[in-house]
Amino acid sequence: MLSLLKIKNFTLVDQLTLKFGQGLNVLTGETGAGKSIILDAIDIVLGGKINHYLIRQGMQQASIEATFEMDNTLQVWLEEQEIKPLEDKTLLCYRELTLTGETMRSRSRINGVVVNLQLMGKLRDRLVEITAQGKPVQLVDSIRQRELLDLYGGMSLLKQRKLVESAYKKWKIADKILKKCRKSEEERLQRLDIVEYELRELEEAKLINPKELEQLNQERDCLSYVGELQRLSYYTYQLLYQNDTGESAIADQLGEAESILTKIAKYGGEIELILEMIRSALTQVVEAGQQINGYGDRLEADPERLIEIEERINLLKRICRKYGPSLEEVINYHQQLQQELGELTDNQQSIEQLEQHTKVARETFYQTCKILTELRQKAAIKLEKQLVEELKSLAMDKVIFVCQITTCLPTVMGSDEVIFYFSPNPGEKIKPLSSTASGGEMSRFLLALKACFAKSEKSSRTLIFDEIDAGVSGKVAQAISEKLHKLSRKYKVLCVTHQPLVAAMADNHFRVTKQMIEEYSKTGNLDNKQLSLPKIRTVVRVTNLDDRQTRREELAQLTVGHSEQEAIEFAQSLLVNAEAYRFKKS
Repeated sequence: MLSLLKIKNFTLVDQLTLKFGQGLNVLTGETGAGKSIILDAIDIVLGGKINHYLIRQGMQQASIEATFEMDNTLQVWLEEQEIKPLEDKTLLCYRELTLTGETMRSRSRINGVVVNLQLMGKLRDRLVEITAQGKPVQLVDSIRQRELLDLYGGMSLLKQRKLVESAYKKWKIADKILKKCRKSEEERLQRLDIVEYELRELEEAKLINPKELEQLNQERDCLSYVGELQRLSYYTYQLLYQNDTGESAIADQLGEAESILTKIAKYGGEIELILEMIRSALTQVVEAGQQINGYGDRLEADPERLIEIEERINLLKRICRKYGPSLEEVINYHQQLQQELGELTDNQQSIEQLEQHTKVARETFYQTCKILTELRQKAAIKLEKQLVEELKSLAMDKVIFVCQITTCLPTVMGSDEVIFYFSPNPGEKIKPLSSTASGGEMSRFLLALKACFAKSEKSSRTLIFDEIDAGVSGKVAQAISEKLHKLSRKYKVLCVTHQPLVAAMADNHFRVTKQMIEEYSKTGNLDNKQLSLPKIRTVVRVTNLDDRQTRREELAQLTVGHSEQEAIEFAQSLLVNAEAYRFKKS
C-alpha cells in the first residue's frame, strides 16, 4: 500500500512530501489546482511515459520517490527478482528524470537497484490500480476480465487453474518433443540409408584381424620373390651343409675341426671345453642347413594366390582411406555403425511412444479445462447477480450485466474467453463493456466490481480514482462515497474528487492549491557584483486537513465556492453524517 510520496521539480511542484494514511485518502481543490499532478507522479514513478515538459521549468532534473508497505506475496516476488527488501520491510520506488538539451532520460530503481521499465511495469500491477474518467483501460481487455472472474471464483477455481497451467505445459513440452522428432525423421531415414550402405560395405570386407594388412604385405612380398628366395635358401644350404661345387661346406669344416680337436684332447684336458663348443656349433649348423633346405623346398610360386592377395590389399587400403587411417580404426568404426543402426531402427518405436504420451497429455489438459470452465460458469452466475445488486445502489438499477464465457484457442489459462457484456439503459441490447459504458458508468462499474471483490481478493494494491464522481447527482455521490468507504476497509484508496459528500467520508483529507512565490536568481552585474532579482513562480502546495474546522471550511468551499454560514452548517452536517456512517460500518 502507498504510504509516502516525495516529489521534486516535477511540473509545478518544487518540493512536496505526502504521507498517506490507512483507509480513504481524498484530494480536493479547485479545478486546475494540481490534483492530477499527484496522480501523474505516481504513474511516472511506476514506469509511465515521460516527456520534457514534466521537469519544472528552469530545472534539468526531477525525481519522484514512492514508498509502499509490503505483504508476503510482494516480498516473495522481490526475492524472485533478486531484489533485497529494506530493513523496515517497505518497498521504495524511485525514478529520476534528466533533461540534456532536447533529450530526456530517466532511471528507475527498486530498493536502490536499477531496473528496466519492463520490470517496473510488472511491479506496477502489483502496487496500484488507477481509474480515471476516460481511462478505464484495465476493464475493457478480455484477458483482464477473465483474470477478475478467476479471482472472484476463489481458491477452488485458482487451484484448478494451476492444474490447467501444469497440464498445458506438460502437453506443450510433449508436443514440442514429438514435433522435433518428426521433423528429424527425414534426416533419420537419410542417415539410416548411409549407415546401412557403409555396414554392407564393411561386412562384405569381413574385417576381423587388425593386423591383416601387415600380414598380407609380408605374404605378398614372399610370393613376389619366391624364385630368388629359393635360390638364396639353396645357396645357404650349400654353404652350411652340402656344397655341389666340390668345396667344403661349413659342416664339413667343423667336422674336420672336431676330428683334430679330438686327437689333441688325448694330450690335454683343456681342449675338452673347446671341443664341446665345436660339437655344439656343428649340430646347430647341420640343423640350420636342413631347415633352410626344407624352407626352400616348401617355397612354391602361386600366381593366383598373389593376385588374390593384391586384390585384398587394395580393398583394405581403400576401406582405410574411406573409414579410417588404420584397419584397427575401421573395425572400431564398424562396431559404432552397428550400434547406431540399432538406435536408428528403434526411433520409430520412440515416435509412437511420444505420440501416445502427447495424446494422453492433451486429453488430460482438456479434462482439467472442462472442470475449470464449469467453475468459471458458476462464478460468472454469482458475479452477475452480485454486481447488478451493487450497481443498483449507484443509480444504475436498470442495468443488465452478463459475463459470457466462450471457447477459444487453448492457452496456459485454459480454453475460455471471458467477455463482460453490459447494458446500462432499458431497451438497449447488451454489448461488450468496452464499447458500451461511458466514462462515468465505467467508473461506477469498477466501484461495484471492486465491492464484489472486497471479501475474496487478497491484495495490498492501492486503488486510485481520479474524479470518478464527476457530473453525478447528490444521491449517486452519496452511494459512491459509501462504496469508497467500503473499499477503503480492504484496500488503501486514494481519490481525487469535487464532491463534498465523497470528501466528507475521507479518513485522510488533503487540500491541493496553487500559490505564487518569489524565487531569486542571479542575473546581471553592477560594479562587477552579481544581482539577485526576484521572479514570480507558480507552485503546487498540499495541506493535510487534520482538524474538523479546516475540513469544514474545505467542504463548504466545495459546496458553494465560499464560506457562508449555510455552507458551513451543511459541511458540518456532512462530517457528522460521514462519521456516524463510518462508526456504524466499523
